[in-house]
Amino acid sequence: MKTRARLPRLVACGATLALALPLAACGNGNGQSSSDGKIHVLVYGDASNKVEKQIVSTFNKMSDVKAVLDTIPGADYQQKLQTIINTPQAPDIFFNWGGGSIHPFVKADLLLPLDGFIAKNPDLKSKFLPSVFNSAVVDGKPYGVPMRGTQPVLLFHNKKVLKDAGVTPPQTWDELLDAVKKLKAQGVTPIALGGGDRWPTLMWFEYLYDRIAGPGLFQKALDGDKSAWESADSKKALSMLKDLVDAGAFGKNYDSVKYTNGASPALVASGKAGFELMGSWYYAQQQTDAKSFAEKDLGYTAFPTVPGGKGDPADVVGNTNNFYSVLRKTKYPDAAAKFLKLMYSDEFVKAQLAIGNLPTTTNTESFLDSSANPDYSHFQYNLVAKAPAFQLSWDQAYPPAAGTPIQQAVQQFFDGQIDADGFIKAMQALPGE
Repeated sequence: MKTRARLPRLVACGATLALALPLAACGNGNGQSSSDGKIHVLVYGDASNKVEKQIVSTFNKMSDVKAVLDTIPGADYQQKLQTIINTPQAPDIFFNWGGGSIHPFVKADLLLPLDGFIAKNPDLKSKFLPSVFNSAVVDGKPYGVPMRGTQPVLLFHNKKVLKDAGVTPPQTWDELLDAVKKLKAQGVTPIALGGGDRWPTLMWFEYLYDRIAGPGLFQKALDGDKSAWESADSKKALSMLKDLVDAGAFGKNYDSVKYTNGASPALVASGKAGFELMGSWYYAQQQTDAKSFAEKDLGYTAFPTVPGGKGDPADVVGNTNNFYSVLRKTKYPDAAAKFLKLMYSDEFVKAQLAIGNLPTTTNTESFLDSSANPDYSHFQYNLVAKAPAFQLSWDQAYPPAAGTPIQQAVQQFFDGQIDADGFIKAMQALPGE
C-alpha cells in the first residue's frame, strides 16, 4: 500500500502503549459526558498532553460548546476505558489505537461511524495518509481520525555512556551482545527495561520475530493459524531472547522498574543504563523529564539486523498512529466534528513536531524542519516512509481480551517462569474474540 508520503504496507490492525488509574482530568475532573453541556475528550495521560491542552484551548475559543480534557495516567488505560465506556461517565471523544482496540466497541454499537462527518467535510479523511487513516476503518466504515503521530519503536541510547564504554550503536544482533558485555564491565545496566509495565518487554519479541521470520509469521498467527507459534523461526526468536536475558542485558531488577512512572527513562538519562527500546514518543518523554539530556546526549538508531533472518532490516514495529473516536450517544456531534477538524490543522502539526511526535497528515513533511529536533523528525519520517512493513504491536493487533495473556506470557518467559514450550502454548491459547 503506497501513499503520497510512501508509508509502508500495514501488517495488522491496531497499535500500542497502554496506561491508566483513577480518572483524573485536566479540566473539571468529573469524567462526565455531554450531559453536562460540554464535550469530554478522554486521552492517555503522558508528556504529549501539553499539545492536547493547547488544541482544546484553541477549540474553546471558537466553539459555543466547550471541550474538557480528561486524562487517565498510570498503566491501565484500556481497562479503565472499558469500565466507563458504556456508563454515564463515558467521554464524547476518546483516544485509542484503532483496529483491534475499537472492534469490541463497534460490535457493541457504541461508536459513531464518521462517514457522515466526512461527507460534510472530506478533509477529515483526505488530509491524512490513507494507510494510517484506514487503521481505524472497521467493516468498511471509518471510526477514528488520526491524532498525535506515527510511533515506530527505536533503540534509544545515552551517547556519553556508550562513548565511555567504547561502544557504538549496534547495527547487528552480535554487536548488541558485544555492547552488553562492555557496558556490564563498566558497571552500567546495558538496557533499561520497564518490565513492571510488561508492554515494554513485548517490543523485544515483536522486533526479533520480525527480523527472524518476517512479518508473515505473526500475520499467520493473527489470522488464526496457531501452528505459527511452534515454527522453527518462533523457537529461534525465543532462544535468542533467552540468550539476551541470560547475558544480563536488562540487569536483575527490571520487573520492579516501570516506564509509566518515568523510572526506566531516568536510568538512561542519569547514565545508569545504556539503551532503551521504546516508541518514538520517548523523545517527548525525555524532553519533559530530562531536557538537557534530550538536547545533548540522547541518541537513537533502528533495531539491529539479524544475520540470516527472513525479515527486511528496514521493517519497523510500533504504532501506526493514535486515533480519536466518537461515542454514538454524544449530544453534540457537530461540536465533535469541529474538534476533529483541528487534528489536521497547521497548529496541530507544528505543536506535535515541537515535542518530537510525527503527525500523519499529508502536509507533515513540509514542517519537519520546524520541529524540536529536525534531525530526529527526518530520521523517523524516513524510517517509516522506507519501511517495507510496519508490524503493529501484538497486544493491540489481537482483540483486547488477548492483551493481558500476551503480556503475562512475555513477562513469564523473561523471568524464566515458563520456557519456550510454555510461551508457545500460552500464545496458542489466546482468545480470538
